[in-house]
Amino acid sequence: MDPIEVTARFDEDGTITPLEFRWKGGFYRVQSTGRRWQDGEGAHILIMVANGRIYKLTFKSDKGRWYIEHTRPEQLAV
Repeated sequence: MDPIEVTARFDEDGTITPLEFRWKGGFYRVQSTGRRWQDGEGAHILIMVANGRIYKLTFKSDKGRWYIEHTRPEQLAV
């Protein structure tokens, strides 16, 4: 998991919506969000960017930091 810079909206009901992020010199706009879950590691959100790639963003509130993982399609199976 790599630490990244994320611009996100934090709604009053606690919903976090990533809008864009910077990673490895690139700038990515979030086209859509998918599955979300919370565990001891943080808040996890699957996102899709313009080129159709899917990533998992994790917000660790105890550190106030975002992290990213590239997600392959076979990792998305429930």
